[in-house]
Amino acid sequence: MGYYDEKEKDYTLKIRELLLTLPSFCKDFFRSIEPRTTSRTRLAYCYDLHIFFNFLKENNPVFKEKEIELNDLDNITFNDIEEYMEYLKYYKDENSEDVSNSVSGIKRKIASLRSFYKYYYNNGYIKTNPASKISLPKLRDKEITRLDVNEVADFLDSVETGDKLTKKAQEFHEKTKLRDVAMLSLLLGTGIRVSECIGINLSDIDLKNTAIKIKRKGAKEAIIYFSDEVLKPLTEYINYRKNIVCADEKDSDALFLSLQNKRISARAVQLLVKKYALGVTPLKHITPHKLRSTFGTNLYQETDDIYLVASVLGHNDVNTTKKHYAAIEDNKKRLARNKVKLRDDD
Repeated sequence: MGYYDEKEKDYTLKIRELLLTLPSFCKDFFRSIEPRTTSRTRLAYCYDLHIFFNFLKENNPVFKEKEIELNDLDNITFNDIEEYMEYLKYYKDENSEDVSNSVSGIKRKIASLRSFYKYYYNNGYIKTNPASKISLPKLRDKEITRLDVNEVADFLDSVETGDKLTKKAQEFHEKTKLRDVAMLSLLLGTGIRVSECIGINLSDIDLKNTAIKIKRKGAKEAIIYFSDEVLKPLTEYINYRKNIVCADEKDSDALFLSLQNKRISARAVQLLVKKYALGVTPLKHITPHKLRSTFGTNLYQETDDIYLVASVLGHNDVNTTKKHYAAIEDNKKRLARNKVKLRDDD
């Protein structure tokens, strides 16, 4: 079973587990969205709805002592959902741990609830749809955080030398240097997502044609190409990697491995990006996604082709790309203000 098959299995089993904690009628909703959603998306819906029904039981006296049934959805008011949106800012989970949500987190959870209600309302199971009247919180436009050109060079130099790491981190640097240089060069040189990166297998790589097969969101396969600058460290690492015996047979084809010789996790990649970035640009919060933004920004500035950037980054909608790089577009417009002359200077 391959990496993505394993993830699919894990997500599916977790969905089944969480569905047991939700009202029984919820199964119909999840069955309806299965053909058009990924298991990861459905799992997110499960978590979101679990929070909503827990909120009702904890905060609404009507539902404290009863099993919530389908017709109870008609008894939930617009005010109840507004209170839920306020609740999402800060609450305690089932383990009494403090939980807080950013605006984007609240927006996603309300969007999940709206989809949930829409299914039952559109199919005539309920008479009211208070969730449809709730306005989603607006996200503030954020300036893209990315590495500048000189910071990219300093970042990769730091990965190669380890000179900006703490003494403790330097102890492990020699063991992971080839891997880290190859991985971070690949992220910066292609703009792939961290989930796409950790899923790459040795059999997915064509060094001769500088190409890699990856799986995008929704399990769509794509071929991406990398530069000669990425080819060198990637080749060096692959030659080293082929001599490593994996701790688990299922990881035998995995490209990037942890120190335990298992397929590296997304969390481990996030931590190593943070580790190297702190020594180079401590005021910027650099994550793997910020490396993706760095690539996208550089590609757009070099090509001035937003459609190419959207295609390379794997965005299904070019408007998503435009939204991320709107600040660059505005700057280009500002610089172009004097390009058209109304009169000759003579």
